[in-house]
Amino acid sequence: MLIKIILLLLFFIVTIFVGFYFRKKTASVNDFVLGGRQVGPWLTAFAYGTSYFSAVIFVGYAGQFGWRFGTAATWIGLGNAFIGSLMPWFILGRRTRVMTQHLKSATMPEFFGARFNSTPLKIGAAIILFIFLIPYTASLYNGLSRLFQMAFNVDFIYCITGMALLTAVYVVVGGYFATAVNDFIQGIIMLLGIVAIIGAVLISNGGFINALAKLAEIKEVNVNKVFVPGVLTSFFGPDPLSLLGVIILTSLGTWGLPQMTSRFYSIKSEKMISKGAIVSTIFALFVAGGCYFLGSFGRLYANSGIAYASNGGIIFDSIIPAMLSKFPNVLIGIVIVLVFAASISTLSSLVMASSSTLTLDFLKGNIIKKMSETKQLMIIRALIVVFILISSGIAIIQYKGGISFIAQLMGVSWGGLAGSFLAPFIYGLYWKRVTKPAVWFNFIFCVILMTLNIFFRNSFPAVLQSPINAGAFAMLAGLVIVPAASVLTKEPDKVTTDYCFSCYEETVNVKVRDDLGGK
Repeated sequence: MLIKIILLLLFFIVTIFVGFYFRKKTASVNDFVLGGRQVGPWLTAFAYGTSYFSAVIFVGYAGQFGWRFGTAATWIGLGNAFIGSLMPWFILGRRTRVMTQHLKSATMPEFFGARFNSTPLKIGAAIILFIFLIPYTASLYNGLSRLFQMAFNVDFIYCITGMALLTAVYVVVGGYFATAVNDFIQGIIMLLGIVAIIGAVLISNGGFINALAKLAEIKEVNVNKVFVPGVLTSFFGPDPLSLLGVIILTSLGTWGLPQMTSRFYSIKSEKMISKGAIVSTIFALFVAGGCYFLGSFGRLYANSGIAYASNGGIIFDSIIPAMLSKFPNVLIGIVIVLVFAASISTLSSLVMASSSTLTLDFLKGNIIKKMSETKQLMIIRALIVVFILISSGIAIIQYKGGISFIAQLMGVSWGGLAGSFLAPFIYGLYWKRVTKPAVWFNFIFCVILMTLNIFFRNSFPAVLQSPINAGAFAMLAGLVIVPAASVLTKEPDKVTTDYCFSCYEETVNVKVRDDLGGK
């Protein structure tokens, strides 16, 4: 117990120190929210990766999908690395950096408002962002609580309080720079931790080959409800269609999540894109690939403390904690710090996104007509605390009521956010023909779809009853809805669109759409 407490206290001390050290770099809103757009490639790449992966993937997704798909779950990690981490840097990175700076937008709703010349669109996007970030944040607390109860046998409320206080202190004090530096430190912890845990799990099962052989002996039903030996070690697992839905949601979803795309706003130079892409992809291969690979061996621990509901169904969020409960205290301490680091980094990006959005896109110019730079900073900091209080309160209610698994909470959140924003954002960066009505139609479709999925799930077609599949469907549907609705509605104002896209025609040695310049 002493070892676990010491490791956790060291993590707390370093995190808070970084927050206070960078308080001098938060003089303006641009500094506080975007780091003055001067953050280097390593920090940005790690910030991207640590915002991507949290307790949700380590406890919720790795446990549930490793159990359901066996070793085929590793495909999800590969999708996260190449579709969710590598491709966005090259497809979105440069254009996002150029146009957001040109339009002076620091948030995604602010981008929509400027790109489509619509204040109502900006406000609508801000409301969607705030509402659908809440279940995602609750899922972070939920996942962490499982490990804390296993390691310390403490009440969930103490876990939430510590996580909320730590995040509030270093984000409020240090802003984006403190968040980015802490993300880098937390990313290193995650990399080292996942390697150590996988090694321990394989060694405890006699090595990789023996562990795989044990898993192959387990009979599991395939998609046709036929018991098949070895299906948990097959190439695509027992249910390839559901596996594809998870890959789409967790990989393509990052293209439309505000807390992820905001990392591109602060790109400093052209060289940073290739470096950031490589670093974040390698990071994702280790963390995401490692987590799902680890979770695929959860079946070997079916009799080692995994919890079951009253109806006999497995509680998926208990799988990873049960796997780790038999390991030495040093390793459990490393796991606790790993998951705490992953959750804190993601939580900090979520609260930064929500508070800055509410301030800059909802309150400024609408509720509060005149807002000085100092007042904006004060309100952003205050809303960070408010958002943390709301999300932690909902997490407690969710936990006490046993409302949902982590994976379902994340599916609802990502489906609502990425479904609404992904298509308008991508097309808005590349295509002048996108119209305001098309964006509104996509917003309304995705919000209604995911809301109905929460309350009337059993009325959906079988394949869409899962929030994960429904979220993946929302994203793919948006890619069709936005261009189709744009073609069917009146062309946007030419003056506005020409102004938005004029930023790509500015030249350095080549056109800025091809090279940001810098060193």
